[in-house]
Amino acid sequence: MTTIGQTSTSGQALILVLNCGSSSIKFALFDTSASPLPRRPAWNGKVQGIGGERPDFGETGVAPFAIRLDPQAPYRCALDLILRRVHARLGDGRLVAVVHRVVHGGSKYFSPVRIDAGVLEDLRGYIPLAPLHQPFALEAIDILLGERPGLPQIACFDTAFHHTVPQVEQMLPLPYDAWERGLRRYGFHGLSYEYLSIALPERHGDRARGRVIAAHLGSGASLCAMRDLRSQATTMGFSALDGLMMGTRTGSLDPGAVIYLMEIERLSLEEVGRILYHESGLKGVSGISPDPRDLLAIEAREPRARLALDLYVRRIVREIGALAAVLGGLDMLVFTAGIGEHSVELRRRICEELAWLGVALDPGANAAQATTLSTPDSAVLVAMEPTNEEWIAARHALDLLG
Repeated sequence: MTTIGQTSTSGQALILVLNCGSSSIKFALFDTSASPLPRRPAWNGKVQGIGGERPDFGETGVAPFAIRLDPQAPYRCALDLILRRVHARLGDGRLVAVVHRVVHGGSKYFSPVRIDAGVLEDLRGYIPLAPLHQPFALEAIDILLGERPGLPQIACFDTAFHHTVPQVEQMLPLPYDAWERGLRRYGFHGLSYEYLSIALPERHGDRARGRVIAAHLGSGASLCAMRDLRSQATTMGFSALDGLMMGTRTGSLDPGAVIYLMEIERLSLEEVGRILYHESGLKGVSGISPDPRDLLAIEAREPRARLALDLYVRRIVREIGALAAVLGGLDMLVFTAGIGEHSVELRRRICEELAWLGVALDPGANAAQATTLSTPDSAVLVAMEPTNEEWIAARHALDLLG
């Protein structure tokens, strides 16, 4: 086994943050003895490729290396590995809490909560609303409740940041009793947007308190319209299928197309779900890959790769225009998350299509991955801000623990 890195946690009181996805678990340890809470974790890493043929483990100071996971219980095995590494890291430090990024808090949970059996049962009820993420966070919670019942566990919700969205933006145009049953636009990626609501005014001052659209572009993607650092509208609403085209997900889709697949093509509910969640988006249109880096590398010779990227950009530009209308204009456009933070080319294409809004991108700043990407005379400040969901979660846990 590769040796553990050299960062010491001796004597510290630490919070472990877990971000559990369908094929990966990210983790980070934060030192609570420092004030304010450091934004960089004392140690972090991830297991990825869970359920696949070549899972690997990487951590601070150590390049990813291949691991073996029990094929009958790969997720539990991955979590056990992380916990063993955490305890090996602790030395005489102590773990004071585990905090989980939980995608969906439904219409009940708008702030972080300490988890017990009752809360866990509530959260299981939201699995149908976030089937790609919710089950895996809850599995980790359930395991830890059984193995470490005295260790505080805290859930932080991706839906919580959007609690400020006005009712007219939350409602779906269904019969009113659907609203009363909880069918509404919830919004996601809230921990990421919450971090931006802190980081942007620190870097850009009062301009960040104006009309801001944040673009969280990763394997999952959404936009958030903010005013005075509060969510006013977002593209991802009732489920993680809504809004922007993503790596393997459709984004917003005419519901008639779903009815057609089931009624005319006779696909089952399970088959349609697989198509919408796993076989669409960049992967489905290109037939090649869900990763835009792969498609950018071959688009010159693969027409479907270029078509997929064109559609991806078009959907983003279209939704930015819609949110700018909701805000009554635009003062700042912010890119974050994996694609937003790293894809120079996709940022360029998106911004070129937004020149009508007054967006003027500085090519040199964009290529240099600067935090301010626009020209000095741009009517809209264009920024890139790396997100930090783990720090937000650790901060909430620290506040809740007092």
